[in-house]
Amino acid sequence: MPSPSRLLSRSAKPASILRDSLRLTLEDGREIEVLRVRDPRARRIRLSISERGTRLTLPLRASLVSGDVFLRQHRGWLAAQIDAHGATLPLQRGITAHLPLHGDQRPLRWEGGRFSHVRMDDDGALTFVSPEHAGAAALQRALREFYEARARADIGRWLPAYLSGLPRAPSRIRLKIMSSQWGSLAPDGTLTLDLSLVLAAPSAFEYVLVHELCHLIHANHSRDFWREVEARCPGWRDERDYFREHGRRLKAELHALLS
Repeated sequence: MPSPSRLLSRSAKPASILRDSLRLTLEDGREIEVLRVRDPRARRIRLSISERGTRLTLPLRASLVSGDVFLRQHRGWLAAQIDAHGATLPLQRGITAHLPLHGDQRPLRWEGGRFSHVRMDDDGALTFVSPEHAGAAALQRALREFYEARARADIGRWLPAYLSGLPRAPSRIRLKIMSSQWGSLAPDGTLTLDLSLVLAAPSAFEYVLVHELCHLIHANHSRDFWREVEARCPGWRDERDYFREHGRRLKAELHALLS
């Protein structure tokens, strides 16, 4: 019969990875969200940044206080890395100076007003109008409404050119934040598109629309399906490569601005 110590060692479960988030104010006044991860495999405190955001990794033996001290000591390094990577920070009134749209970074101006909304000016720049007391939720809601309006305007401009060759039109079109997909087509004909597509190059956005519309003809990815896509979007391979290169960044940008 195995010894009690051996039984205990067999039944013990490895420590799980714990995650939470915290806000950090950089030396220039900008605020960022930091994902804090307590990882049993980590041997030292580590700070990293990518298109998904900033991550602080702590070994199990490290205290939260030591992690906070480490963050504060590296605020200057973080600011430099964020600028070098072009990382998107959370939306902050009077501080956010650019917003992604249509494959570009648009200059952003801030103005006071009675309610929060975003408008596009004649020069292509954006103006964010909001009361000084507007909270983060109000700003994020206004920006999401702006992005949804721009996306629907794009779809409305492209869609008529493709309807004539389809067996039926989509029953409705929804915009939502999707974690991994760019679009989907439900059996009832509901076409869902990822809201972060409005941040992408317009030709890439249009390709995803065409891709999902072709599923009204073939509900699969067969050769016949790709022939339909080819007929409507001959440059679809370039657009697919665009998402392979920039897709994670686009989703991360939208998450940073609206979460």
